[in-house]
Amino acid sequence: MNPMQEKALILAAKAMTEVNELDVDVEPEECYIVWFCKTLQNWKALVSTNVLTSDNDADYCEVTYNGDKNETYVDVYKKVKNVKYDI
Repeated sequence: MNPMQEKALILAAKAMTEVNELDVDVEPEECYIVWFCKTLQNWKALVSTNVLTSDNDADYCEVTYNGDKNETYVDVYKKVKNVKYDI
């Protein structure tokens, strides 16, 4: 795993822990990279975890690094619904 992916895991774990506001701490070792892409000085990672919270608030994070500004952003997403359609 490269340093960018390690940073993504650390930041995603921190964000998921903060958004849950529960006594459940998500550790970087409990997270995994679903998808990662690096283009020029920028990169993006989708990170998920199998840690269950009482509200299941944090399903996955999108970690984006903007190399031009040396800034990293983390968006936390929650699955609202999963529907199967037979076509």
